[in-house]
Amino acid sequence: MSLSKLVLRSMKKNMKHYYLYFFALIFSVTLYFSFVTLQNNSAVWDAVQMSGTATAGFKAATYILYFIVLFFVLYANHLFMKRRSKEIGLYQLIGMTKGLIVRLLAIENILLFVGAVILGMLAGFFSSRVFAMILLRVLEKEALVTMTFSTQALQQSMIVFTILLLIVLIQMAWMIHRVSLLSLFTAAKQADERVRRFSALQMAIGFMGLVLIAYGYYASTKLFDIESAGNLFINMIIILATTIGGTFLVFRFSVAFIMNTIRLKKKGHLSIQDVLALTPIMHRMKSNAKSLTLITVLTGVSLGVTTLSYISYYSSEASAYSQVPGDFILLEGQGMSFLNALEKNNIAYDKVDYRLQGVTASVGQLMSKKQQDNPLYDMEGTIYTIPLSDYKKSVPEASLSGKDVILTNYGGYMAEMFPLEKDRDVEVSAGELEETFHVVDVHDKSIISGIVTAGGGGPIFVVTDDMFKSLTTQSEYYPWHQQSSITITTAKEDLVMAEKLYVQTNAGVITTKDHEGKTQQYTQSSYEEKRKDNIESLGLTIFTTAFLGLAFLMTTGSILYFKQMSEAEEERGSYTILRKIGFAEKDIMRGIYMKQAFNFGVPLIIGLLHSYFAVKSGWFLFGTELTAPLWIAMCCYIALYTIFAILSVGYYKKVVRESL
Repeated sequence: MSLSKLVLRSMKKNMKHYYLYFFALIFSVTLYFSFVTLQNNSAVWDAVQMSGTATAGFKAATYILYFIVLFFVLYANHLFMKRRSKEIGLYQLIGMTKGLIVRLLAIENILLFVGAVILGMLAGFFSSRVFAMILLRVLEKEALVTMTFSTQALQQSMIVFTILLLIVLIQMAWMIHRVSLLSLFTAAKQADERVRRFSALQMAIGFMGLVLIAYGYYASTKLFDIESAGNLFINMIIILATTIGGTFLVFRFSVAFIMNTIRLKKKGHLSIQDVLALTPIMHRMKSNAKSLTLITVLTGVSLGVTTLSYISYYSSEASAYSQVPGDFILLEGQGMSFLNALEKNNIAYDKVDYRLQGVTASVGQLMSKKQQDNPLYDMEGTIYTIPLSDYKKSVPEASLSGKDVILTNYGGYMAEMFPLEKDRDVEVSAGELEETFHVVDVHDKSIISGIVTAGGGGPIFVVTDDMFKSLTTQSEYYPWHQQSSITITTAKEDLVMAEKLYVQTNAGVITTKDHEGKTQQYTQSSYEEKRKDNIESLGLTIFTTAFLGLAFLMTTGSILYFKQMSEAEEERGSYTILRKIGFAEKDIMRGIYMKQAFNFGVPLIIGLLHSYFAVKSGWFLFGTELTAPLWIAMCCYIALYTIFAILSVGYYKKVVRESL
């Protein structure tokens, strides 16, 4: 028989095994080609107007995606080779050399790769339009997305998957040459570990794994404390090492120990559910520990990165409002032509005026003594004050007396990293005038433009009207003295018109003089313009991280699913015996349900915990809202893992039914 006929017969015979590997290849090509095609879609990027930094980030994501695909295909190929180990052993037994077997399998892999690349590119070509539409939707852009075939994407994908094919062939040849004939016949039936008794050392190591994870979680909550700020990088490495190491020890020792303890307590009276759930999990945990640790860590990392990106995107409106607390901001009485234009076009609006007076103070006086090492502790800067009567326009219930003040406009990451305390005295100066304020409350309500507060989120003092009058005697030392917040009260169409009028009248161009008499010019954006800027800068980030997160999720979920399919085939004989001695399908499936709940649930739960504590440690650096983005991202991961678990259970049910 010629080699070509042997290849065709082998592929036909192994069709039930090939579809698993073939799906992995098609999925990988589709994922990669759709992303690269999107990257080379000029119509999309003309609408997006992507910056150089964003372009570099998008290209970096392409390399990350390739490593995800490489990991996925290599694992699928390893699993496929393991399932065919007995066949490879038979080839050697009848006299075929290892070199001839390598050539046989190489031809099969080349044919599979060619077919997968063709089908994957077709699927990727059509799916790229869907991803392009999603990207434009995220960026709130309107553009006609056409089906364009990119020859550059084709060339790049061909090069990438040719390299991947060479790596797979090398992996395959290495696996065949390194194993013995006997090991090939037993590879698919090897018990991973027969656990009879646990030593005290193993018990201690298992407990240590739980301690390491707990320590990693605790240390993450203290990561951005002032005491830890100087050793931030070292602390991050320690947290990462203890969490990953603890996860491996939990899977390697703790789980098997817990399962063995449960089994021993039954004193030999094991139910069919115990036989099908506890025992396989316990016996396979030695070899599964590495893969489960990797899957858990990948799940935690991808979910954490996706969540942080989504927090930034989700908080784009709140971030814009902290910079522009109103539809439009007018400073120093300038921009009156804009108001006249609104009135001329019958656009109704509310106008709230705030008088401003600067003082010089150090916010370190409002920090706790634990923050004495903070560089802001002794740093003096300009803090603006507003009179109580103006503040009551937005907070009617506010009240003050004497030298009491309310500190407001202080939120975001500054408030999280450098919290200020109330019921504290703070010394301020304005020119030759010196006063001591008593802070009675701290609010995070944004009322003053980010231009005034030097970037947004800076504190503002609310003082009594009498105190404000005394401070205004030193007004020449500070550039800002008045702000008007404009809110459009009519239909959305009027807001669109107001945006055009704001640009046409140059109301956002502010000119003022500093204390030295030098003229300074600032550009004040409208709220909608600032929000769109945030959307455009963060939208591509959330799209890219979500795409990579989906790739990670599909990879880890597919690996778990493939692994369960392989185990189901290995256990087919056991199900046949159980069916023959009288156990019903529903009795067997109960144990399988428990097993799948562990195999999919435990890595997911631990991965969710990893991502939660990682996100919780520094989410405030990325936005203003944690709960909603975190829950949305977690629910997506839970839903997709559930789908893989259901598919796995369905495959087990098919194997059980066919076992008799």
